[in-house]
Amino acid sequence: MPLYRDEAIVLRTRKLGEADRIVTLLTREHGVVRAVAKGVRRTTSRWGSRLEPFTHVDLQLAEGRNLDTITQAETRAAYAAPLGADYDRYTAGTAMLETAERLVVEEREPARQQFTLLLGGLNAMAAGTRHQCHVLDSYLLRALAIAGYAPAFVDCAHCGRPPVTATGELGHHRWFNPSMGGVLCSTCRIPGSATPAPETLTLLGGLLSGDWSVIEAADPRHVREASGLVAAFVQWQLERGLRSLAYVER
Repeated sequence: MPLYRDEAIVLRTRKLGEADRIVTLLTREHGVVRAVAKGVRRTTSRWGSRLEPFTHVDLQLAEGRNLDTITQAETRAAYAAPLGADYDRYTAGTAMLETAERLVVEEREPARQQFTLLLGGLNAMAAGTRHQCHVLDSYLLRALAIAGYAPAFVDCAHCGRPPVTATGELGHHRWFNPSMGGVLCSTCRIPGSATPAPETLTLLGGLLSGDWSVIEAADPRHVREASGLVAAFVQWQLERGLRSLAYVER
């Protein structure tokens, strides 16, 4: 069987037979890969712990007809321990893993941007220097943008009109609707649209661009409102809700 090497993040695992596991991986060069890790559930296995969720690994795999087989695994970074010690960070990290698997739909196709974004997000989440909701919300918006679902937080998502005030200054559109792709002008607004505060829209723009000076200066009430809008946008774009997002403390 042909062999290949790749860098991967373990997204999830499930049992196979008495001693094996099927491991779902996000790889840099081959996208989402599902592979068998033989014998890793035995107590004598030398590298079973290297194939747990939240682990960044270097792998050698053998191509298979339906599932590849992992033949070598070396740990680069293990995030399970620091995340497992904090429930809020663990649930937020789990939502990130689930999102990555849902967004990378083409198996065996390079997913370099999604891989790099997830790795950076897990680094930030495990380091604990930034609030877990900030890290998660920024990751969700940026991952959706890479996948082609970038939300509009400035110009109208439907007609593209910029939010210019009567004095000619750049302002904010008043309405937001996930089904329409973001903010809406007064002409394009539809029933059921939210009316977020202007500060919330500024925060959402900062989360999408990764502007931490804007993010960390935000008022808690705007953070809560932004998190609710991010969750609604993600749920709409993915069609089926993220199961893990329901456990994230907002």
